[in-house]
This record gives sequence, structure tokens and C-alpha cells, in this order.
Amino acid sequence: MSSRAGRGTLFAAVVASGMVFLDATVVNVALPHIGTELSASTAGLQWTLNGYLLTLAAFVLLGGALGDRVGRRRVFLAGVLAFTAASILCGAALNIEWLIAARFLQGLGGALLTPGSLALLQSSFHPDERGRVIGAWSGLAGVSTALGPFVGGWLIDALSWRAIFFLNVPLAVVVILAALRWTPESRSDGGAAARFDVAGSLLGALGLAGVTYALIEAQQFGPGSVQVIGAAALGVAAAVAFVLLERHRGERAMLPPTLFASRLFGVLNVYTVLVYAALTGFTFFFAVYLQNVVGYSALETGLASLPLTILLLLGSARSGALASRIGPRPQLTVGPLVAATGLVLLHWVSRGDSYWLRVLPGIVLFGLGMTLVVAPLTASVLAAAPDRLAGAASGFNNAASRVGGLLAVSALPLAVGLSGGGYARSGQLTPAYRQAVLYSAGLMVLGALLAGVLVHRPEREPRKSRPCPTLPPPPTHQHEPDQDADRTAAGEHRW
Repeated sequence: MSSRAGRGTLFAAVVASGMVFLDATVVNVALPHIGTELSASTAGLQWTLNGYLLTLAAFVLLGGALGDRVGRRRVFLAGVLAFTAASILCGAALNIEWLIAARFLQGLGGALLTPGSLALLQSSFHPDERGRVIGAWSGLAGVSTALGPFVGGWLIDALSWRAIFFLNVPLAVVVILAALRWTPESRSDGGAAARFDVAGSLLGALGLAGVTYALIEAQQFGPGSVQVIGAAALGVAAAVAFVLLERHRGERAMLPPTLFASRLFGVLNVYTVLVYAALTGFTFFFAVYLQNVVGYSALETGLASLPLTILLLLGSARSGALASRIGPRPQLTVGPLVAATGLVLLHWVSRGDSYWLRVLPGIVLFGLGMTLVVAPLTASVLAAAPDRLAGAASGFNNAASRVGGLLAVSALPLAVGLSGGGYARSGQLTPAYRQAVLYSAGLMVLGALLAGVLVHRPEREPRKSRPCPTLPPPPTHQHEPDQDADRTAAGEHRW
């Protein structure tokens, strides 16, 4: 951290992650504007979010393994280039189909970029500095997330929704120059190739795509149509094939089956799907409702949810520390109940209501609930997995959160009867929003029940005592200075 190269590497990782976080927070805000300009249906808006979530969830594990195998900086830069090129395509979209295709490509870029930013920090810094570096990354990335609603909302109102995608171009130039100048290349010496599982990733993507298509297009074709039933059957078959393939490959799989030897690990990932489905489903409806019914501008909509981000930024570390003392169950149980209470309050928001009296209390309660959940959930997932599979466990949990959001955005509009251009009409959107918020609150309550009954403090693997490696005795005769330097460097590398 005291070196120019260290600061430059951290800077590249933070700005790259900020690109992804910025898009994640402002695309929801831009949905009404996208729908109006591109004459999109509700299904088109769903695919605008889900195209990105689908490819990101399906290929994020593969992206991490690819970086280990061919070079973390190389894959990280490839992800930045792909994400930026897709962003340009998004900003230049002439119709909703073009935008959806570009969002699929953007998800692929994100799948390379997202695991790459942390992998670069993990591999580039000395172990004694990694905690400090990752803490700095979390804090700075959190600031970029907090700025996202303000910057994005201002750009949408002042210029166009296209500006939120074009903003990634100058940021990407800065990231690429910094990474080429300061970030060292690294790769894994062994084991990466064993988890380079292209077939597993493709089957996972096909399974998610089939189920997503069936849920979204059921609004247009009907639940009993050939298209919907065929897509659902294909998705289920691909998901089953994915499970069978991973079991067959055993420890060589992208997702080693031994991860699920811990019942707690499986429970926590089901919990992740429920909570993040509630979070993503609510934010999808909330941004559109505030603009098309309550009458907020894009900037006001972005700022309305800012307390949620600030609470997560300021409280997550303290929440994680509390969970380490008392165990995760209390927070994983109480947190969703607090968030559900906030959602019930937001259920009643309507045009003309005061933000401070009607919107802010619900957002604060929802933010407090999520703050209680996020850090203990991440720590518990990692603690429930063997240390040697920490990377795979983290990647799978990240994918589980994306899948929860993907399913929520796909299923909730169908469940509440919102289709076609109904999102632009107050009479149709208002009852749909109110139902969707209650469904999201119900998912939070289910998560609380699951945690209260099945979650316990993870039991760490006992540490095996290992003998301290025997260092070679000091030389008793003189060597040439160059030989001494070579041997010292080689010894440090082995150590």
C-alpha cells in the first residue's frame, strides 16, 4: 500500500468495480425512460435487467477459474473491455431487442471483471496487507455505489438514459491504463485447470435461460403455451444435467459436490436466494412506481433509496463484528423481519405523500434489515465451507444472489398481473406494485423462518498442526555476490 504500484492496483480494482456497481444502481432508475423511448413492454424491461443478471450468474464462476488459469490481469482487462464495448452498444441501442442483446454481453464482461478485481488484490499484495487492502476496496467501492443514484439520476434527467452507459467509456480508459502501468500479472500454479468447467457453465446458463424465458413470456403466450412449457422443460433438464455433471466430476468440478456436505451451506444459499429475490423484486417495482405514479424525477428516485446504500456502507462492518461474537442466527432472523416491516410501510406510498413521513421510514427500516443480514450471511457461507473451497463457496453464493434477483424480476410481474405497457399506466401499476411489495415482504419472512429454525453458528474445521518448515543453515563458505542474490531470491520465492 505504500508503493505506487500497490496504490495503482487498488485504484484500478476500485474504479472497475465502481463501473459495475454504478450500472447496478442506476439501470432500475432508467427503466421508465428506456421503456418510453424504445416503446418497450413490461417483458422488455424485465429482459433489460435479466439479460445482465443471467449471464453474470451463469459465468461468474467460470470467469474466476479462467483468471486463475490464463492470468488474472489478462482476464480482468478482457472483462473491462467487454463490459465497456457492451456499454457502448447499450447506449447506442435503437430498439429494445438491441438493448437486451447488449445487456447479455455486458453480463459476460461483468463475469470476467467481477471476480477479477478481488483476485488481483488477493494475488498482488503481501498476505499481511490483504485485509487492509480489501477493506479499502470495500469502502471506496461503497462510496461509488452511494454516488450511483445521484450521478445516474442527474445524467438521466440532464442528458438521457444513454449517458449512464457511455459514462463507462472514460472510466474504462482510466482502469486499463492503471492496470497496464501498475498491476502485476499472476496465475495459479495448479488446480485452476481442474475447475475450468465450460460444459458446466453452459448447462447452468441454459437452465437459467429456460426458466427465465418461461416466466417472462408466460405473460404474452400463456402459461400452457408450447413455447412456455418447452422452455421450462429445457431449463429443468439443463439444470438436472448440470447437477449430474458436477457430481460426476467430483473434486474436478467447477462446483465441487463436497461443498454441499455441509447442510448449513445449502441452507444459507437457499436463504440467499429468498432475501435477494425480495431485494431485487422490490427495487425493480419501486423505481418504476416512484416515477410513473408518485411523480418523482429520475434524480429524486435515485436519492429516495440513498439511505439504503448509506446504511449498508456504514453498518455492514459493525454487523459482521457483532455476528462473530453472538453467532449469525439472531441477525439472519431479525434482519429480514425488520426489512419486511419497512416493505409493509412502503406498500402504502402514493402520489402527494411526504417523502420524510411516508417514504423515508420504510427505506430506513428496509436498509437496517439488510444491514443486519449482508455481512453475517457472507461470513457464514464462507465459514460453512472447507477452507480449501472458500473461492468456490464465495462464487456460488454470489451466483445464488444473482439467481434470486433473476427469478424475482421474472416471476413477480407474472404473479401480480403486470404485462404489456401496464408499467406506464397508473391504474395498472399501482395495484401491481402493492402486491409485489407484499410478496417481497413474504419472501423476507420466509428467510427469517429458515434462519430461525436451521441456521447455527458454523463450526470451523480443526486446524491441523503442521511442523514449522526447517530453514537451511547459513552458508559456511563464501559465494559470489550474484550467486548469493540468486539464491536469496529463490529461497524467498519458495518460502
